[in-house]
Amino acid sequence: MPDTHEGMARSTSIRDGRLASWFIEWRGPIRKWLSSRSSVPAADLDDVAQEVFLRLLRYSDDIVIDNPQGYLFRVAANVASEWRERARLRRPHDQNWLHDLQIEPANEPENAVARSALRQHVREAVDQLPPRQRTALRLHVNDGLTYMQIAERLGLSYRAVMRDLTRAYSRLRLQLSAEKLDGSNRC
Repeated sequence: MPDTHEGMARSTSIRDGRLASWFIEWRGPIRKWLSSRSSVPAADLDDVAQEVFLRLLRYSDDIVIDNPQGYLFRVAANVASEWRERARLRRPHDQNWLHDLQIEPANEPENAVARSALRQHVREAVDQLPPRQRTALRLHVNDGLTYMQIAERLGLSYRAVMRDLTRAYSRLRLQLSAEKLDGSNRC
């Protein structure tokens, strides 16, 4: 029995020495090869390279390896493939999370700048309206008052408010359309 134990210890020692020399010689090239594969994240390179050599420790001592480089790279390919598959299963792709990533068009920075510029143009156009039209428009748009409520507040007839708002909207439409045309001709 002692002979068997001694023989196993010697063979394990030889195998461990062979694995240690392979580790020293091939760890760098395997790591470099793994880094060139898009399936292995940079953060996992050391772990995957180490897993290659841990797998070799699990194999029997009876395996005779004529081409250690080819054998190690084949094991590395298998480990990388399994690593990628585990990562995919660990983080399944659910379309629900895509909704969290989407930005409402109104909140996108380029749209916010365009909206701000548009608001400024509208403000400037409203400021150029005659005072009574400007007041009626602001009461209607900002305060949400009806034509009749505006008429009562300003002491005007319903028809006068309707005429003022119609003219205000018409002037704004013409002025903002002209600015839009002028702005597009400048570009």
